[in-house]
Amino acid sequence: MSQAEFVVVANRLPVDRDAEGGWRRSPGGLVTALEPVMRKSEGAWVGWPGKADLVVEPFEFEGTQLVPVTLSAEDVELYYEGFSNDTIWPLYHDVISAPRYKREWWNAYVTVNRRFAEAAAEVAAPGGTVWVQDYQLQLVPKFLREARPDLTIGYFHHIPFPAYGLFSQLPWRRQVLEGLLGADVIGFQRVADAGNFARAVRRQLRYETKASGIRVPLADGTSRVALAKAFPISIDAESYVQLAQRPEIQARAKEIRAELGNPARVLLGVDRLDYTKGIRHRLKAFGELLEDGKLSVEDVTLVQVASPSRERVEAYMQLRDEIELTVGRINGGFDTTSHSAIRYLHHSYPREEMVALYLAADVMLVTALRDGMNLVAKEYVASRIDNRGVLVLSEFAGAADELSSALRVNPHDIEGLKDAIMRAIEMPPAEQGRRMRSLRRRVRDHDVEDWSREFLGALAAKKGE
Repeated sequence: MSQAEFVVVANRLPVDRDAEGGWRRSPGGLVTALEPVMRKSEGAWVGWPGKADLVVEPFEFEGTQLVPVTLSAEDVELYYEGFSNDTIWPLYHDVISAPRYKREWWNAYVTVNRRFAEAAAEVAAPGGTVWVQDYQLQLVPKFLREARPDLTIGYFHHIPFPAYGLFSQLPWRRQVLEGLLGADVIGFQRVADAGNFARAVRRQLRYETKASGIRVPLADGTSRVALAKAFPISIDAESYVQLAQRPEIQARAKEIRAELGNPARVLLGVDRLDYTKGIRHRLKAFGELLEDGKLSVEDVTLVQVASPSRERVEAYMQLRDEIELTVGRINGGFDTTSHSAIRYLHHSYPREEMVALYLAADVMLVTALRDGMNLVAKEYVASRIDNRGVLVLSEFAGAADELSSALRVNPHDIEGLKDAIMRAIEMPPAEQGRRMRSLRRRVRDHDVEDWSREFLGALAAKKGE
């Protein structure tokens, strides 16, 4: 196995197994974000191939060396479904659902994180750079530093980092903080997340923090300074612009509106089926507007795309049942033979179909209760090459820090949410144009390449110290 100057470590490899047993590129945002960097650097990517007990030798895919980490069915259950998604995910999303703390989950998390770190240590060239991604791998930076002190290590946290009052509930809080501080640069989506992390370090470890720097003591009595700051992630905006310009996608957008019965206004929600996304609040607000007589199904349709997610986790099964019951109740009360109140789509769609949906929608509803960023908001904005459409955006999504021309809402305030939906539906074209031009400028100026360049620039500066 050849060694690489630049290594990405993520829970998943950037490829999926196809029906013929070959590999195809994954559609995820992180893969798209890092593809240009990987191409330039001829780097390596360490990750799980996505199937339990699948043993695969390292292989090359489109110029990138892929280093598979094997996970057993028990690893997947305890490390991934257990600790990552039933402890860390709910805890870091403001305990919207109650986190569960199980020692066997934690033990599996430690074991698997060590395995990822060992794989990265083996493939990284002397003096190389390793970039670790996200909450499933918070211990990897420390393990990697212990094994390979010659490396420059970055870590990016894609989800929120909670306030200290919540984080302090975690029985293994010190180990997690020490794990993250193995990195030279620790990146977060929002300034508030970086602040929460620094406060947790001060309270738990008593380390000195100044501006974005955290002084980490070393075994020999000296210290080093880790950088912890916000690097908001983005999208490949240009690819959405190009898709939105394609005549067949514009034609598909018109077709979608016709299939919905050509309502005057189409509202759109696009989410993973997750309790953090505020889908229930959105449906409640929309249902009440129909009940109040402010909207009618002939004039307004809500399209809700809810892509399947973590279908073996109990909280997600309950959420799906609850949402489908709510949709059924609202449609049962308000549908006519020719018009539906809510078109509910429990599928994932290719990017071309998503852009057609964005072009078909007059109003985009992003009502997350807590979200690290929410790239759907940015995708909608990038796709609106006509400078029309209205983005209704939760103030609890990281995107709200950047997309200040959106209609911002507190999704817990149902009356406020109803008012924002009505304002979006009734917004004059001139105001839509003014807001959308400002939003699109922001998304195009700060695209995903800008994000990776800024993070890797900070990492390179650390290397030069």
